[in-house]
Amino acid sequence: LRVLLKRESILENNLVQTIGSAGESLAAGAIFTLPAMFIWMKDWGIGSPSLLKIALIALCGGLLGVLFMIPLRKALIVKEHGVLPYPEGTACAEVLLAGEEGGSKASVVFAGLGIAAVYKFIADGLKLFPSEIEWEIPGYSNAAFGIDVLPALLGVGYICGYEISGYMFAGAIVGWIALIPLFALFGADTILYPGTVPISELGFWGIWDSYIRYIGAGAVACGGIISLIKSLPLIVNTFAKAMKDYSNMDRSNSTLRTDQDMSMKVVLLGSLAVVIAIWLIPSIPVNFVGALLIAIFGFFFATVSSRLVGLVGSSNNPVSGMAIATLLISTLALKSTGMVGQDGMMGSIAIGSVICIIAAIAGDTSQDLKTGYIVGATPRKQQLGELIGVLISALTIGAVLYLLNAAWGFGSNEIPAPQATMMKMLVEGIMNEELPWAMILIGVFIAIVVEILKMPVMPFAVGMYLPFSLSAGIMAGGVVRWILERRKTDDEKEKKASIERGTLFTSGLIAGEGLMGVILAILAVLKVDSKIVSPVALPQIGSLIIFIALLAYLYFICVKKSKKTN
Repeated sequence: LRVLLKRESILENNLVQTIGSAGESLAAGAIFTLPAMFIWMKDWGIGSPSLLKIALIALCGGLLGVLFMIPLRKALIVKEHGVLPYPEGTACAEVLLAGEEGGSKASVVFAGLGIAAVYKFIADGLKLFPSEIEWEIPGYSNAAFGIDVLPALLGVGYICGYEISGYMFAGAIVGWIALIPLFALFGADTILYPGTVPISELGFWGIWDSYIRYIGAGAVACGGIISLIKSLPLIVNTFAKAMKDYSNMDRSNSTLRTDQDMSMKVVLLGSLAVVIAIWLIPSIPVNFVGALLIAIFGFFFATVSSRLVGLVGSSNNPVSGMAIATLLISTLALKSTGMVGQDGMMGSIAIGSVICIIAAIAGDTSQDLKTGYIVGATPRKQQLGELIGVLISALTIGAVLYLLNAAWGFGSNEIPAPQATMMKMLVEGIMNEELPWAMILIGVFIAIVVEILKMPVMPFAVGMYLPFSLSAGIMAGGVVRWILERRKTDDEKEKKASIERGTLFTSGLIAGEGLMGVILAILAVLKVDSKIVSPVALPQIGSLIIFIALLAYLYFICVKKSKKTN
């Protein structure tokens, strides 16, 4: 902004990040659920969901997420200041304040972005080396391990840290190096539902697709529900306290700029209009019961999410648990009203999508308003900015989903869409009464054992559900973070700065790979992707060496910077 604007201030920077972050949250809520529609409609031979359908679902969820949170600002952000830390919101405020000192940190982010974009283009565009490598374990029936050597996974692992990455990796080990060999060893010529051929004819990928992913889905669903149950006392107290504070709150707008919210009349009428639109607009496959469920669950989960992220941060907000609980209830409710089959499944996933987006946007809005409160922004302008961000993102998200689906197809190896695929399985299993309960219950009880052992269930379950190579790539980033955190130094401030520099760089890695992924999708749709493929390709060991070099470079830039400041 210093380059673009003559008059640039911290408030302008804050408004820009407020609008931009709305897009990130809406995209997260949408990608967890909406790909299920693409997979279903392809299976049914009826094309893809229309851009209008996707945009309207995303827009309704985004608008309700912002509007439901606005009345809670004074109770949660102002009155609870000093009580609710809102870690991400506070961190954003620190970054904005640090940005006033100069833009040197931006160069680290852009370095990561550029390196990841080039890396992704060479690996998945030119295909000079394979981005996914795997090896079978000799003498161990159908066991295999591998790693996706991609910058984004390295970035995710570094940001999540060693512990979370380790739990995911542990889940992958159980799924791929314990359960798959067990199926192969004892299954022999048995045909187990939902499989259709003897287990002896399935390789490790076949066993994973037919059985292990259902076990993983059961573990993930159970983990989501466990996280919701564990949070239930906090959720109930949060909702009761928020409602009490809200009922006692003076809703008249202050004349003070930093205390002005959007008009309550606009908030109430806007929320009502969106819920009615969800019910009446033909493009949104939701009936009256579904719209009522969205209004009830949406407001409840928006309230819970807004306060919960203030306590535990957005990363620990059980949005997946909320979405799973909503899907189970909404699917059963729609089925009981006679809305079954394709219409019922599409309606259920639409309800789940709206609720998932509401929870994500409400949490994001809370963090943004906390940032604004610290830096002295005008809440009304921020709230308007959130709505603008939601509108732009809703109009964009459909085109992006179409592009990715046209390039590779959701549910494929390139874009597995694991969360959406899992939710798709749950909905169609309940609607058609075809869930492989034996496999799902195995996952449920594994998750219960993990909970008894006091390990975080969700990362473990996700690791078991996903291919081994994804968890391994994430684990690599976690190991680098672990080494940096345990590096011996007398200057804790310098150590913290080195880790922060790594966070900036890996954030750039994630962004760079994502942007190049969109460019490669465009090339795939234009049918020119095959024309740029390199005539030669490095063997798997070459991929591993290049990835190790990237890991070493991440460590090097962190340590080099810290030595320079020493």
